[in-house]
Amino acid sequence: MSRWEPNARGRLERAALDLYREHGFEQTTAAQIAERAGLTERTFFRHYADKREVLFGGASVMEEFFVETLTGAPETAGPLDAIAATLHAAGALFEGRYEFARQRQEIIMASPELRERELNKLASLSRAVADTLERRGVPADAAHLAAEVGTAVFKVGFERWIGSDGTRPLEDFLGEALRELRALTAGC
Repeated sequence: MSRWEPNARGRLERAALDLYREHGFEQTTAAQIAERAGLTERTFFRHYADKREVLFGGASVMEEFFVETLTGAPETAGPLDAIAATLHAAGALFEGRYEFARQRQEIIMASPELRERELNKLASLSRAVADTLERRGVPADAAHLAAEVGTAVFKVGFERWIGSDGTRPLEDFLGEALRELRALTAGC
């Protein structure tokens, strides 16, 4: 194998998804993923801490994106408006990633361990959003409520997107979920 591995991370990601779907997450090893990608196991561990991170490595990127986008929202925007703007922008993170996202979710749903990990990543995202809102001056209780609501909107929109045929962007589904939330709360 050569020392330089073009698109090693992408190759590992593709190999892992294929193997997880063929043999199951639990039965697949990092060595098998590396071999399928035409790389060494050492290269695998240069890119991922463990085989779960192939599925969750993007969570930190998404969390950073949410925090940065939310931080950059106009100071005059209320918590939900700032979250709405962040959700609107978040669709760009998944552009061209529909098939990966769909397959990833299928693998996660087949494993209790991975479902728990997914919930932990969503909880971490919610905490990061709440902390950011608090730094914007939103009282702690309101910040946590808004963050949980925003995370729920993201989760619902994302699930609808991966359950679709992939022809519409994630942003459309996030916008629909947000409009539904607003309609539900308008009568309160």
